[in-house]
Amino acid sequence: MQLGMIGLGRMGANMVRRLEKAGHQCVVYDVSPESVQALEKEGAAGSTSLEDFAQKLSTPRAVWMMVPAALVDDIIGQLSPLLTRDDILIDGGNSYYVDDIRRAKEVASQGIHYVDVGTSGGVFGLDRGYCLMIGGDDGPVQHLDPVFSTLAPGIGTASRTPEREEGSSTAEEGYLHCGQNGAGHFVKMVHNGIEYGIMAAYAEGLNILHEANIGKKQPEISAEITPLRDPQYYQYDLPVSEVAEVWRRGSVIASWLLDLTAHALLKDPDLSKFGGQVSDSGEGRWTLHAAIDEGVPVPVLSTALYERFSSRGNAEFANRLLSAMRFEFGGHLEQRTIS
Repeated sequence: MQLGMIGLGRMGANMVRRLEKAGHQCVVYDVSPESVQALEKEGAAGSTSLEDFAQKLSTPRAVWMMVPAALVDDIIGQLSPLLTRDDILIDGGNSYYVDDIRRAKEVASQGIHYVDVGTSGGVFGLDRGYCLMIGGDDGPVQHLDPVFSTLAPGIGTASRTPEREEGSSTAEEGYLHCGQNGAGHFVKMVHNGIEYGIMAAYAEGLNILHEANIGKKQPEISAEITPLRDPQYYQYDLPVSEVAEVWRRGSVIASWLLDLTAHALLKDPDLSKFGGQVSDSGEGRWTLHAAIDEGVPVPVLSTALYERFSSRGNAEFANRLLSAMRFEFGGHLEQRTIS
């Protein structure tokens, strides 16, 4: 099948490679000519502009956009005049599902179909495959099935769930038509919200292990710092990277995310290359919006998001104000923390 790919970053380029390897034909475009040329050398058909891109695609065109959410509307605005009835626009990035609903209605006036695909797999997707969460009408989704089945991991990457009926859906192949427009990105939104919580749980738990030798440190005697009551209970110099490694095997908290954590700690046990300022790309925020609208409590996911804000220094003013209030009512001076 022929597919056009706009956006040849870490994921888009590897998705093209996976499709080409399976015999699909890809026409590619990116604002970086070097990215286009690199894939041309590997067999893809490059294009120098969106006009050139659209001309090289056979109708009905299938155009996959793998770009930041903030750029999708602009690309659709430039591309839609170049498309014709029954062409399919696919947004595989991390767009807000509410935007999908709007965009689907807008392009439908031209007879163009819109499909939203929440895509998970990161830089490992080329070899492992991509988990795909799909929203859109049945017709265009079925038309794109050869692309989805190629990009997805396939059933061989995980054992069948006990008592699950074989062939009951494509979910065990690694891709799923979740529902109408927006449903794919809605599911991916919650997926990423959960990801925030899991990441925070690993980070917080491993940090407790990292600080388990605090009893060996000379405490500062100060009325401003609560003394460690039982330092003899915190005398462990734990090999945190090795703990992460052993948890990978037979533990109920084992996961691919833990595999990646263990690898990061093996390469850099002190994580000296990282400053600890954790970004959020929107999905965690949107998950909380949905939870509030639905009246669903999500204390773990919300705390994980707020911790990301704090990591970037967004709590600095609040923390200074806390110190100021303590000084105002009690003359308390800030103390250096133990590191």
